[in-house]
Amino acid sequence: MIGPDAKTDLLRYLQDAREAVLWKLDGLSEYDVRRPLTPTGTNLLGLVKHLASVELGYFGDTFGRPYFDKERPTWWYTEDAEANADMWATAAESRDQIVGLYRRAWAHSDTTIETLALDAVGRVPWWPEERRAVTLHHVLVRMTAETHRHAGHADIVRELIDGSVGRLQGKEDLPAGDVAWWEGYRRRLERVAREADDS
Repeated sequence: MIGPDAKTDLLRYLQDAREAVLWKLDGLSEYDVRRPLTPTGTNLLGLVKHLASVELGYFGDTFGRPYFDKERPTWWYTEDAEANADMWATAAESRDQIVGLYRRAWAHSDTTIETLALDAVGRVPWWPEERRAVTLHHVLVRMTAETHRHAGHADIVRELIDGSVGRLQGKEDLPAGDVAWWEGYRRRLERVAREADDS
């Protein structure tokens, strides 16, 4: 049985992850927030854009509350958009535009969450027909997990850019150590990995 505070708890964990993702953009240049740093092109601003689109889909379209019902959808939110269109920002799309959309997506999502009961049923339009029916509880858990997953990606990408780490501002959650300590730690892990591979 779901307790009376379940919705509040889930929304708090979702909000923590949302804020962690945005914090990873702080202090970076336009180049650095867009720079692809993995073989699949993962970049910070693309993660924000993707999370905005996923929230708008799951909390909006799924529950009959489309965000783009009064205005034309942005090019990357349409069915005929190119693959991965929501995973990167064009030069014409500003950081402020994408972050602003993400914050508006939060507000839109939060209204859905506050308005509906956790057992309210929606339909995910892009899922196979036999699986489309979902509850708000399912979507809220799914979106919380999705956002935390991408917050982890953002943490690694940011570390690759300038060495900044941590889950939330002021909560680094790592042992204290200067650059020399971390270099020694990494060398030790590399040595252990090679020893394990040789055995």
